[in-house]
Amino acid sequence: MEKFERIPIEDQPGPQSQEEMDEMKIPFEDYCRKVFDVGNEFVKPTALKGIRWLSTTMYIFTPHSVTNLAELGAEVIKVEMPRMGDPMRHTSPFNECYVYPLHDERPMTGTGVACFNANVNEYYISMDYHREEIKEAFYSLVRMSDGLTECYRPGTFDKWKQSYRYLQELNPRFIYVWGGGFGYGPKVWGGSYDILGQAHAGLASITGFHEDFGGHATKSSNWNIDWYSGTQITVAMLAALLWRRKTGLGTMIEFSQVQAATRCLGYTTPLYGRFGIVRQRWGNWDTQLCVHGIIICGKSDYPNDRNPQLREEARYVMVSAFNDPDFKELCKVISRMDLYDKYMNHKDRVEAEAQVEIYHELEKWAADKSRSEVVKILKEAGLLAMPVLNDQEVYESDHYRERGTLRWQADPVYGDFLVQSTYSCGLMSKTPRRKYWDLRPVGADNIKIYHELLGYPMSTLKEWYEKTII
Repeated sequence: MEKFERIPIEDQPGPQSQEEMDEMKIPFEDYCRKVFDVGNEFVKPTALKGIRWLSTTMYIFTPHSVTNLAELGAEVIKVEMPRMGDPMRHTSPFNECYVYPLHDERPMTGTGVACFNANVNEYYISMDYHREEIKEAFYSLVRMSDGLTECYRPGTFDKWKQSYRYLQELNPRFIYVWGGGFGYGPKVWGGSYDILGQAHAGLASITGFHEDFGGHATKSSNWNIDWYSGTQITVAMLAALLWRRKTGLGTMIEFSQVQAATRCLGYTTPLYGRFGIVRQRWGNWDTQLCVHGIIICGKSDYPNDRNPQLREEARYVMVSAFNDPDFKELCKVISRMDLYDKYMNHKDRVEAEAQVEIYHELEKWAADKSRSEVVKILKEAGLLAMPVLNDQEVYESDHYRERGTLRWQADPVYGDFLVQSTYSCGLMSKTPRRKYWDLRPVGADNIKIYHELLGYPMSTLKEWYEKTII
């Protein structure tokens, strides 16, 4: 008779206690609330504790790539030029929303709200790379760090003898990231911003309404390519950390902001490659589905509000009824069964001319209705409809509140701020993201890093400060 080895009960699969048994019986919704435990992220461990990263970055897309690590527990040291700091500090919507100092209209001063969310949880030091007196301090940080991300013009760090080929000699395990506008190639010297990336990658050419509707090519009003590019760099850095665990070696990552935007083009490139068709702009409609888009209603949900964004703009509704039965029901609702007879099959109504006619008729039907009225009518008919929410409505949403997506942050320097960074990036049950602070003043942690970490005497720091080296 075959002899079986007895497996200890604690090593067998399945629940190990009565508590785990009870946990397996609760509804999935309650299980999620329990394991994610929103609001108590700070009592759980961090995934990247023990990783130290240098952020020699500016603006958004490269800083964001590193702050992702900081939100996951890495120790990130942000390096800024003395006195001035990251140029992004001095930008703000319409140059009016400065939060530090409270009121200062001089150029290159203050900290604007546009700077928030891109450098979360980081320590801030100042350093003038040009000065020989500080070079050894920089090299010392490299020796005791895991990686560095920079965004200077190509070859700048190489000229200063602090590029990958120099730093890997100091630390063979070092991971070096250069985030540039175009990357190496014929346009290597071209600087880039989010709007340039959207334009040069072809993304802006397919964003905006069709000419038949008076539309023009347009960029996304937020800096989507900056945030998107930063996230892509983070994925590369995490892969490099895993590669180093396997091999013991660092690596260099080169990233083009413009090239990243091409990945957002979807079927645009294969469409041209296979058929020679240049994709058009179609605004708020999905060219592969119909009806599946955003329409404008005639009335606002806030007709008497003092805020024009509420009074004039709260009129848009997302409508989805692309399945044949749903489209039939939609035609009943708007009393246009002739449209259903004409475009009974999805392959017919997805054609460009059909979409133009159908969406025109939908907006004619909604011309005497408010956004909430349209959503109510369509939902009662069993169709998918959702108002296009503004910031205020997102903030007031019970769904986002329960998930902790938006929350108030008691920043130790800048006071209470409503933030969506960190907690809007997906929930993690064991090692969740968390946010300690958003920004700190330029050079706020010079003593912590130069004196306490690197061991330089306070007299040296004072001398460096007086010479504007730090």
